[in-house]
Amino acid sequence: METIVNKVAESGILTLDLTPYLPKPDDIATFDLKPFLFREMILREKDYRASLQTFDWQPFAGRHVALFCSVDAIIPVWAYMLAASYLQANALSVYVGTPEQLTNHLVDKNLALLDLAEYHDKRVVLKGCGDVPVPESAYVAATFRLQAVVRSIMYGEPCSTVPVYKKAKQA
Repeated sequence: METIVNKVAESGILTLDLTPYLPKPDDIATFDLKPFLFREMILREKDYRASLQTFDWQPFAGRHVALFCSVDAIIPVWAYMLAASYLQANALSVYVGTPEQLTNHLVDKNLALLDLAEYHDKRVVLKGCGDVPVPESAYVAATFRLQAVVRSIMYGEPCSTVPVYKKAKQA
């Protein structure tokens, strides 16, 4: 009888799943300036200030906030600053950009905390399949961080990978 050998397990390849570095959907909130604009085009300072004073800021408590305007309008810098000043009391952080841009930013921050020592001179597969979609920016950030220390980087699953990087052999 032949013994079945798990060559993947014996290969020494480390699989890095990027989903733990993603913010949870409930961690992100959006603050769109569109509802504060007159006819969705013009920001009137007096009306904007009055609206912000009566606005319910509680839904932003403990969340990262994407601050943006979903319509093509000229928004002065101070308008973002003013909204951020109100959000400061409740939000974990405020990022000027879309929810997708905020997600990318948070993933970059989380991956910056990755302990590279564990991956030193290892063969690493960045897991490519899963139930949760991982933004391309996460793969780029992980590749950029890991490339300085790993022997190789692959994408996919240990049984079926696409080579991305291989350290040059030293003479």
